[in-house]
Amino acid sequence: MLGIRIFKEKFSAMIQEYLNSIDKFVVVGDRVLIKPRDMDTRTRSGLVLPASVKEKDEIQSGYILKTGPGYPIPNNDYDESWKATEDTKYIGLQAIEGDLAIFLKSRSFEIEFENEKYLIVPHSAILLLIRDEHET
Repeated sequence: MLGIRIFKEKFSAMIQEYLNSIDKFVVVGDRVLIKPRDMDTRTRSGLVLPASVKEKDEIQSGYILKTGPGYPIPNNDYDESWKATEDTKYIGLQAIEGDLAIFLKSRSFEIEFENEKYLIVPHSAILLLIRDEHET
């Protein structure tokens, strides 16, 4: 019994260490992982906005941390196109890591990882990308 408990503890610690890294995230398809920017809670005149006002915003911004491979292209070289192959090709995304994205909040999915909030956003919900010139 003691051996099983020690094994479970070591196994749990190993899994937790593996899961505690955002580098291990694999974004799927045409989606991007975004770290949302904190919205200003004060107006230019100094009024403090309540959280409910920020919640109603339809557009949000944040920095892209990871991108998926893009849109898959069907492979017509095989008799049975439904079979998975190593030759899967993708149409790449415009978004790259480090871009500031302006996107539709209603199309995003919020996740929390290590007490940090992240958003998974489909590429089609991104309205504008702001990129440093030297990164293009």
